[in-house]
Amino acid sequence: MSATDFAIDVAGVTKRFGDKTVVNAIDLQVKRGEIYGFLGPNGSGKTTFIRMLCGLLTPDAGSGTCLGYDVLTQQAEIKRHVGYMTQKFSYYEDLSIRENLDFIARLYAVPERGGVVQRSLEHLGLANRSAQLAGQLSGGWKQRLALAACLIHSPQLLLLDEPTAGVDPKARRDFWEEIHELAAHGITVLVTTHYMDEAERCDRLAYLAYGKLLARGTTTEVIAAARLTTWAVSGPALRELADQLRGRDGVEQVVAFGTTLHVSGRDAAKLDAVIASVRDPNHEWTKIRSGLEDVFISLMDTARDNYS
Repeated sequence: MSATDFAIDVAGVTKRFGDKTVVNAIDLQVKRGEIYGFLGPNGSGKTTFIRMLCGLLTPDAGSGTCLGYDVLTQQAEIKRHVGYMTQKFSYYEDLSIRENLDFIARLYAVPERGGVVQRSLEHLGLANRSAQLAGQLSGGWKQRLALAACLIHSPQLLLLDEPTAGVDPKARRDFWEEIHELAAHGITVLVTTHYMDEAERCDRLAYLAYGKLLARGTTTEVIAAARLTTWAVSGPALRELADQLRGRDGVEQVVAFGTTLHVSGRDAAKLDAVIASVRDPNHEWTKIRSGLEDVFISLMDTARDNYS
């Protein structure tokens, strides 16, 4: 695969603030037209990494390209071809939806601006609300406005930082349907999320913790690479059972999932021995396929905090 096949192709990207390394030597390649999930706990460096990709921050070390432009020397060109949706709604709340889109289109010197804004309003279902002030919108409608603003200049790459935080399930589903439609038309998407169901909608994903990239690949590849064994247990007094299991040799995590516990560890033999020692007729134990959430909790538990 040639370099031109990648929308993002960076190596060793590093960012420090004072004596803290917030992003530590990250290598990442994202293919054109791909939906790439970027996961990790709060404070893991995801937003800082995205800001380096879109030209808002300069890496302290590393090299590479975004849409073929050098991330160190061609930041102005990158900004013109990338759509960046921030975690916090960042448009003018005292302007209407149409006025916000028109303003963003002016910033990018979009040709035939009026027609572009109208088509954007219609495409994302905003036309009937175009005169409504942005500050009066619900979370889901603000999300649509933010996406419309990201797309107004026809970017080739979307960088979306937790775009569905705080919106209802239907708005999240509608948003992801739009993302898949955009990808089908050749737009590349890098999206950060805390939702495991959203992660599974991505073509590939990466997990970042404390500035370090700990895992990457398809969902199946990431789960397989973790080599995590997981048991589900149901029955009475699960809280007391969890207390018995936590801290035992071979048990890495005990997490409540609805009416069951997930008990996981990387050493299957040790884990099985612990479970055998606590099994009784009152509880039903089933070995299950580890899920993304099981894997990511395990990765986070074994990662080293860069602020400790």
